[in-house]
Amino acid sequence: MKKNDNATLQVALTAGMTAVVVVFTIIVKIPTPTKGYLNLCDLAISFIAFTFSPLTAMLTAGLGTCLADILSGYPQWAPISLIVHGLEGLITALIVASPVQKKNTSGEKISAIRIIIAMIACIVIVAGGYFVLGAIFMSIGFGAAAAGIPGNIVQAGIGVIGGYILSRAVIKAYPPVRGLI
Repeated sequence: MKKNDNATLQVALTAGMTAVVVVFTIIVKIPTPTKGYLNLCDLAISFIAFTFSPLTAMLTAGLGTCLADILSGYPQWAPISLIVHGLEGLITALIVASPVQKKNTSGEKISAIRIIIAMIACIVIVAGGYFVLGAIFMSIGFGAAAAGIPGNIVQAGIGVIGGYILSRAVIKAYPPVRGLI
């Protein structure tokens, strides 16, 4: 593949996966006491992190959730979502990526240890990120921000499990997807 083809594929894949994150974030919105909402974004982010590169996961997670916040009436959370979910996508993809998996387009399974570590990382990043950044930048205080922790733990945990299952299904149906950006 030529360098220009690779760049074009990266832009197209990033745009498409960003749209997927926006849709998964907006489709289900459960309001929270912190003037935010729980959603399915972590499922889409985890799918992308388990399937594509760390760069793709970071960009699509951050941009997708940021855009969803703006489009769905929660623009005050957009900068925080950009940071928290961008970091979530990057770290998750780095945890589950291995040199063997990058070369193997047949969809070699990710070890249970990597999945568990990825889930713990997602939960810490999402629940901790929204707790700390929400308390500081949303002026809701640490007490009120703590009310969002349980929901964020559930959202991130379910997202990792669902994202992994979806990734495995897509890779099984179309193995060359693993070799994409």
